Amino acid sequence: MQPHQLNPAIETQFEAVNDYIINHLGSNVPLVEKIGHYIVESGGKRIRPLLVLLAANVAGYKGKEHISLAAIIEFIHTATLLHDDVVDNSDLRRGKDTANAKWGNAPSVLVGDFLYSRAFQIMVEIGSMEIMSVISNATNVIAEGEVLQLLNTKNPDTTEDAYMQVILGKTAMLFEAATEAGAILANSSASEREALRLYGLHLGTAFQLIDDVMDYLSTAEEMGKNVGDDLAEGKATLPLIHAMRAGTEEQRLLVRQAIRKGGLDDLQPIMDIVKETGAIEYTQQKAQTEADSAIAALTALPDNSFKDTLIQIANIAVKRKS
Repeated sequence: MQPHQLNPAIETQFEAVNDYIINHLGSNVPLVEKIGHYIVESGGKRIRPLLVLLAANVAGYKGKEHISLAAIIEFIHTATLLHDDVVDNSDLRRGKDTANAKWGNAPSVLVGDFLYSRAFQIMVEIGSMEIMSVISNATNVIAEGEVLQLLNTKNPDTTEDAYMQVILGKTAMLFEAATEAGAILANSSASEREALRLYGLHLGTAFQLIDDVMDYLSTAEEMGKNVGDDLAEGKATLPLIHAMRAGTEEQRLLVRQAIRKGGLDDLQPIMDIVKETGAIEYTQQKAQTEADSAIAALTALPDNSFKDTLIQIANIAVKRKS
C-alpha cells in the first residue's frame, strides 16, 4: 500500500496533485518537457506533497490551494534529485536510469533549474508571503546542506553532529517546509503550526537515517538504486561513523580507508563491519527516536483521521525497505 492510500479522504486530492504536476510541466523547449516528465513520472511515493495535504487537512483547510502548494514541494524535491544525481554521478534512481545517465549532466542541471523556477512561479500565484518565506528559506538551507555534504565527502573524520547537520539541510528541511506551509495555508494557530513544523523536521530526519541504513541492508531492487552508493561516493553516513567509533582498530582503519578512496572495492567487508559493530541497530534506534518525537509533536493537533495518518506515516517511515 502506498502512503496516500492510508486515508481514503486524501486519495482524490493526491490524484489532483499528480494531475496538477503534469499540467504544469509545459515548456516551449521540448527537452525541458521530456526530462521533466521522465523524472516526475518515474515513480516515488510522493511523501512530501502528501504531507502538505495532510498538514492542511488536519488543521481543517477547505480550499484548493493545498494542491498547488503540494506540487511546489514536489517540484523542488525533483529539482534537488536532478542536481544530486549529477553531483553524485548516479546512474540509477527508483529502478530507472537517472536523467543525467540518459541525457547528460548539463541538461539535467538546467531542467532542475527550470523546476525550481516553476515552483516559485506557482508560489507567487498562491500569494502568501509567509509561505514564500518558509519555502525560500528551506531551498536555501537545502543548498547549504548539499554543499556541506560535498565538503564532508571522503572525510572519515566527519562527526555524528556534523552529519546530523547535513541531514537537516538535505532532507529534513523540505519535510519541515511541507508541513509548516500546509499549516500556514490552513491559518493554523501558532501552536498547531509549530507542532506540524516539528513533525516534519523529525520525520524527515528519521526518513534519511533509514535511507542510510538501507544502503547497507536492502537490495538494489528494493531501493531502486545501487547498493553501496553512499560508500562509493565516500559519504561518511551514520552507520559508518558509528562503525568507526565502535569497531576494533583494524575495522576502524578499513572503514576510514574506504571512505577516503570511495568506490566499491571494500563493499562486502565494510557491510560486515557495519553489521558486526551494531551500527545498523544504532542508526535504526536513532531513527525511531526521531519518529517518536514526530508523533509526540502532534499532541497539539485535533484528533481526526488526518492526524492518525500522520502517525501511521511516521511509524511506516522507520520500517520501510525502499
